[in-house]
Amino acid sequence: MNNLSLILLFFLGLQTGVGQEQPYFIDYDWENNPVYKVDTSVTEDILELKSKVVTEFIYDKNDDLVEYFLEHRVMWLNSDHAIERFNKVYLPHSGSTELLVSKARVVTGDGKILELDKSNIFTASDEETGRQYKYFAFEGIEKGSFIEYFYVEQRNPNYNGNRLFLQSDIQKEQVEFDFFAPKNLVFTFKAYNGLPSVERDTLTQNKLHWKLGVDGIEKLEEEELSAYNATRASVVYKLDHNLYNNQKDLSSYGGISQNIYAFYYPEHSKKTQKALDKFIAEVFGKERSGEEETVIRKLEFFIKNNVYYTEGSADALKDLDVVLEKKVANETGMLKLYTAALTALDIKHDLVLTCDRQDLKFDKDFEAYNFLQDFLIYFPKNKKYLSPVERASRYGFPPAYLTDTYGLFIKKVSVGTLTSGLGKIDYIEPVKAEKTTDKMLINVEFSPGDLSAINVHLDRGLSGYYGMYIHPFMNLVQEKDKKELIDNFAFNLDEAAEITNKDLLNADPELFGLQPLQFVLDFKSAAFMEKAGNKYIFKIGELIGRQIELYQEKERKLPLENEFQRSYYRTIKIEIPEGYRISNLDDLNIHNTFSSNGEEVLSFHSFYEVKDNILNITADEHYRVNIVDVNRYEDYRTVINSAADFNKISLILEPNLN
Repeated sequence: MNNLSLILLFFLGLQTGVGQEQPYFIDYDWENNPVYKVDTSVTEDILELKSKVVTEFIYDKNDDLVEYFLEHRVMWLNSDHAIERFNKVYLPHSGSTELLVSKARVVTGDGKILELDKSNIFTASDEETGRQYKYFAFEGIEKGSFIEYFYVEQRNPNYNGNRLFLQSDIQKEQVEFDFFAPKNLVFTFKAYNGLPSVERDTLTQNKLHWKLGVDGIEKLEEEELSAYNATRASVVYKLDHNLYNNQKDLSSYGGISQNIYAFYYPEHSKKTQKALDKFIAEVFGKERSGEEETVIRKLEFFIKNNVYYTEGSADALKDLDVVLEKKVANETGMLKLYTAALTALDIKHDLVLTCDRQDLKFDKDFEAYNFLQDFLIYFPKNKKYLSPVERASRYGFPPAYLTDTYGLFIKKVSVGTLTSGLGKIDYIEPVKAEKTTDKMLINVEFSPGDLSAINVHLDRGLSGYYGMYIHPFMNLVQEKDKKELIDNFAFNLDEAAEITNKDLLNADPELFGLQPLQFVLDFKSAAFMEKAGNKYIFKIGELIGRQIELYQEKERKLPLENEFQRSYYRTIKIEIPEGYRISNLDDLNIHNTFSSNGEEVLSFHSFYEVKDNILNITADEHYRVNIVDVNRYEDYRTVINSAADFNKISLILEPNLN
């Protein structure tokens, strides 16, 4: 949760005198003489016969809460690819965990057991990060063999919200999940994406026990444009009640909202306030006037260009005084800087906590801290968001996967002289399609008496998310690189294009979100024309560039999920050469749409008009939703493939015999 764990400033009172129990894993072992069989009808080359996970919270001899995690897997491997994939199995290992048990073996198809010893467990380091990891190196695996391993790790307890995946891209036969806790700690669970509920086992003595068992979970493979992790079967659990002191709702958002507010909106010392005033003066000079949005943009532009963001955890990186002086901060330091500056500027705002919808869907009905992963700042006056740490994101265009989902909004509330934070779950609206556009205005002329080449005037404007990864950084781009950037808009259409003129408009980074970044150029090209007898073939569709084309060999299983809504506007104006006509103009007419609740949400519409020997072509495309149900996938595929169909259109110019 980034630096969120630093501000969970409430005491849970988990210690108790209930006494130490023996951990479950002490008596756990595999079968000495296993007999594993696979039905001859199985067509998979990998099958997971056993998938058992046990999580246990327990008090140690010092009455401190610790967590033990056990995983036990048995897999049948029946291809060279399967063997290659699992000849190494990586184990959890970090500075905050301890590997207590690790056992592995191979059981061949004829029942021979090859048990790994300590020499088959290796430790290696990632050269880039320096992080160490351990892995089993299996030997003696043949097609039809089974590999089996289990391990136990001790780790710091995570009890305010944790997710466990029980589905993967491997077919599973027997799946078990057991959860143990001391008698005084009551947890709650929620199963997602088709799993049955986790049930309480009332027969277990001396500790609390919950369990889930499933005979078979279908494999789920990743698909293009899908939120794979968010759609895998999983369980989320959290601590809800401590019976020892009758403390309830231990993972609720009410407490965390108050503590986050207190942490980020403290009373600053005179020294800090003086440094803050100096910082604001550096941002705005003597003038702080202007519309609220102007002030926010200017503040963000200055911070993201002058304050270095790092993921480090040193105390200085989250100390506001040091951040103001050194202009280096981590996420906590950045948030402190924004909240302090916005408060000093009297700009109303809320802190928002949410999560990436590709990885995890924020559950508005189940309060757990694993959903609170990423911060945004919300400005209610203009209903826009800002990301405090994503440098490639700008006001009004937060990281798109943090939108079109729910989040926890923390608002300032005052009662008399007291102020605090009030948490409320609300929907984070996505940025509308008309705010993210790729607009192309193309004029085509033929040289008199020469139809072998065309002269193209291209004016291409990028706005919203399409411009965000370029526009805010144009001040950092050298002139020669700017020229190359402009040239590429022609060279991507024709590598041999002869560029005769070029220009860049609205290149000021502070114009992002206000004006599109425009690339204007003139070029001559022979790549779009082919002669066929006395006719010419004009590959007009290629003027819009190559387009995505979706293919689907298998039945779609997952909903389609895009990053952001978007619109494409394309206008092509062609002066038809004197003495020629176009014989297949109707090929330009493509119209495919998909509506939801009476609103057109996906569309591709191309059409033409001829007037005074000028052909005007329009080819507009809109995606006004991000998420498309799997049963409407073919509608989406039809719309997006329409652009690819347009890209393949060639017009036939033939002599006008009239």
